[in-house]
Amino acid sequence: MKVSMDRATMNVGVLGAAFMLVFTSFQTQGNMQQVVIRSIQAEDPSFTGSGYISLAVIYAVFASFNWLAPSCLSFLGPKLSMIVGGVTYVIFIAGFLWPHTIILYLTSVLIGIGAALIWTGQGNYLTLMSTQKTISRNSGIFWAMLQTSMLFGNIFVYYQFMGKDIIDQHTRMVVFIVLTVVGVIGVGVMCLLPKPGSEGGGRADDLGGPSTALKKSFALFRTKDMILLSFAFFYTGIALSFFSGVYSACLSSTLRFPDPKRLVGLSGMLIGIGEILGGGVFGIFGSKTVKFGRDPIILLGYVVHMVCFFLIFMNLPTNSPLKGTSDPSHLPNGEPSEVIALLCSFLLGFGDACYNTQIYSILGSVYEDNSGPAFALFKFVQSLSAAACFFYSSVFKLYWHLIILIVFATIGTFTFWMVEWKAHRRLKAKPDTNAFD
Repeated sequence: MKVSMDRATMNVGVLGAAFMLVFTSFQTQGNMQQVVIRSIQAEDPSFTGSGYISLAVIYAVFASFNWLAPSCLSFLGPKLSMIVGGVTYVIFIAGFLWPHTIILYLTSVLIGIGAALIWTGQGNYLTLMSTQKTISRNSGIFWAMLQTSMLFGNIFVYYQFMGKDIIDQHTRMVVFIVLTVVGVIGVGVMCLLPKPGSEGGGRADDLGGPSTALKKSFALFRTKDMILLSFAFFYTGIALSFFSGVYSACLSSTLRFPDPKRLVGLSGMLIGIGEILGGGVFGIFGSKTVKFGRDPIILLGYVVHMVCFFLIFMNLPTNSPLKGTSDPSHLPNGEPSEVIALLCSFLLGFGDACYNTQIYSILGSVYEDNSGPAFALFKFVQSLSAAACFFYSSVFKLYWHLIILIVFATIGTFTFWMVEWKAHRRLKAKPDTNAFD
């Protein structure tokens, strides 16, 4: 058994490495997508593609297809689901080698489907490679490895494109060829993963047929515990949209900063460092959550984000999400602080790691025998809320963003605790019971 568990842990590391490569490619592309599209439009006026519409399509398809992802998972299995999903990411990135509006939107639909497959497969695979004692540790390890993609992507963009409003065609071709190759290598690493329950370690999973998996998803979504957890899922979605899109827009629009573009690149790096540190710490001390529960880590994430939101409110102008502004901040001298801005970037990433690692942990523990539908529902609610934030971000001022975040963080934290406390009581009473209504 010890050998099997060692192999299972190694497989989690391979899983993290595969996602790190695929999402290094995708995150880098995402960080420079707007400037790339502007550059294409400057050279080819017939190209009318919009990064915002592309993002809306991706989120809408992602949210919708999550309902069918468990059925696909039951047919393909977690490994092949991730591989198929990874291929769609490579196709989306390679599409920029032949920039056409129709290709942009078709590949956006394709990657929305692939995102549902890759994340449902990942959640199921991680659960099958874990036990009650190792799920928190394995979640932390995976999350830390995944988030290095954010760090690498932002470093690449910072040194290659900061200060450039237009990227020439030759440079774009070289960059997207490299990103495509990195994505292909990531998919290749996924191919090295053993099937769960084989000699590579972990457990086999009886998912039932496609129709059974779909019925399980609908039945699971109506349970009290999943409804309660959905508030936490919803919060992680709007938090994701905020720190990946709205916050960077706020920094670049705050004209009182000496070099807003440089600050955006540094902010992305600090968010990545916060995510990596959070995942790493909870990976190392993950076994402690079995004894003390997941609620202290969620509380830490809540406090970190509340402090962060207060500092953001004090540091950045109210109109910064909407337009470039020279309005003063709420700090005593009226000048925004780069140090506070970068500190908030780190806190956003660290707090996000607190929530996501513990959501992975509780889903893998509570829904150990039903992990495919559980992770699909998590991604459904998360992508739905991220899409909602994407739509209202173009009209809401900063304080509205922060109020929405604070409200859902508070509700989501309490509802997560309710499920966690119930799970902890049942685990003490019946150590072998891992799922409940």
